Amino acid sequence: MGSVRWAFPCGAWRPRRREWLLAAQLVQPEEKERIGQFVFARDAKAALVHGEPGRGCLSAESAVPKFLICGKTCRAGRLLMRKLITEELCIPWNEVHLQRTPKGKPFLASNLVGVNSNYNFNVSHQGDYAVLAAEPELQVGIDIMKTDLPGSSSIPNFFHIMKRQFTETEWDVIKSMSNEWMQLDMFYRHWALKESFLKAIGVGIGFNLQRIEFNVSPLTLEIGKVYKETKMFLDGEKEEEWTFEETRLDDNHHVAVALGKQERFAQEDSDVCSMEPNQPQFTLLTFEDLVASGIPVAPEDSAYWDNFCSKQEGPVRQSSHSR
Repeated sequence: MGSVRWAFPCGAWRPRRREWLLAAQLVQPEEKERIGQFVFARDAKAALVHGEPGRGCLSAESAVPKFLICGKTCRAGRLLMRKLITEELCIPWNEVHLQRTPKGKPFLASNLVGVNSNYNFNVSHQGDYAVLAAEPELQVGIDIMKTDLPGSSSIPNFFHIMKRQFTETEWDVIKSMSNEWMQLDMFYRHWALKESFLKAIGVGIGFNLQRIEFNVSPLTLEIGKVYKETKMFLDGEKEEEWTFEETRLDDNHHVAVALGKQERFAQEDSDVCSMEPNQPQFTLLTFEDLVASGIPVAPEDSAYWDNFCSKQEGPVRQSSHSR
């Protein structure tokens, strides 16, 4: 098992009948039913590929004597997660059975001998991509943001609304960009960084985002290249034990991956404490890649294609803004 970085362009994916029906056969019936309830086709595609954003790890927990996939909102059992579990943990696709604790936490409902309990993964979807990052010995959080105009609001008004989410130093960097579009792009870059850290440590609503401050470097990112120069300050102190990988998948999509020591190793003087993560580039998956290890867990349902075809791709945008 090693580092994994995957991206699937679900926004550009226009599934044919055969693909959509196969994908539906590769997830559990309850997950398939949830996906079918989405109003828009774009949301159904994203949910099928990766599910809702969540933090994942395989670990034993005394309250539930199973191996857990830990996550606040992670709807496990979707294609990216199943591909990872099958190919990295060597569990056959049709033997990956996912259930939930009473609190809604997904877990692998089987006794898995030899599973590496320190294998962590995280998924995210926004804009036109679903992304996944996985590490064998590190906490991991991933977030992707698409630079896009903020609905019916102007960019200056949007920044005013979001003012409390960044420090003064971060706002100085954001507003130092030469035009509003570049400022918005830098805003979303900072947002992805903050979200990646919060997902890695497993916190969400209620965390004061001004406690964390990013010193981004370099200011300009080349498409496809992985950068690790950006540093984080927590409560004013530089965090040396966290690494942040940044990648621009295309002109409009930033990905941030937060990597830190697992808490269980925090007081150990082991190699893990000084371990430098690899610097893997994102592999852009095709649909064929996504389902290559798949084994159907349900029969074909032709009505499911009719349901998908009846959906509008996405909501009609009302904004009259232009770049």
